[in-house]
Amino acid sequence: MRIAVIGGTGLIGSKVVEKLKAAGHEAVPHSLSTGVDVVSGQGVAQAVAGADVVVNLTNSPTFDDASPAFFRTSMDNLLTAAREGGVGHFVILSIVGVDKVPELDYYRAKALQEELLRSGPVPYSIVRATQFMEFMDAVMTWTADADTVRLPATPIQPIAAEDVAEAVAQVAYGTPLNGIRDIGGPEVFALDELGRLTLSHKGDARSVVTDPTAGMFAAVKGDVLTDMNAHLAPTRYADWLS
Repeated sequence: MRIAVIGGTGLIGSKVVEKLKAAGHEAVPHSLSTGVDVVSGQGVAQAVAGADVVVNLTNSPTFDDASPAFFRTSMDNLLTAAREGGVGHFVILSIVGVDKVPELDYYRAKALQEELLRSGPVPYSIVRATQFMEFMDAVMTWTADADTVRLPATPIQPIAAEDVAEAVAQVAYGTPLNGIRDIGGPEVFALDELGRLTLSHKGDARSVVTDPTAGMFAAVKGDVLTDMNAHLAPTRYADWLS
């Protein structure tokens, strides 16, 4: 297959391209750095032309109330080009529980992206992943100072980016799901516990303070960021840390 990977130079995208090529497919990465701008539409038609599958891994530059506009515009441009180019399968990466946290602007934006794909003109697949292990450092910086890191006890089921990329690649060269596949890591932690494990491994002397109001994930009620019914990836957090 010829597979256009939009956002193919990022954390997940570059790994997806590698895995698709290893499986014998022609995977072509596209991004701003290759002249493809999904917001202005520049280069989109050319990137999609001749592709059997489009994998869209682009992301909003912000997590705030500007993010819905990014996803609406980018999906409109990509879906139009995919329809006109005769693409037979359109894949996006989303988030487990994305439709259950309307308090978060970014989650509403990703839910909008899913809806645009479902109502669009191309057979599709949605891969929903739990939180990436690679994002843990960034999460801790949101509410950290010199001595402490404040984190809520929100349940988290971290998954390695390598495992996410493998799942996306497999879906991309498979038959369109016209539905959702959930993927997650093999373990569930409280976010504050995960912070303590991470700091301990790094030899970081700061302490984690459990604070139900701290950070973006404080808005999450219940286990919406975890899904033990998902396809479970093999990589455990301790193994990833080491």
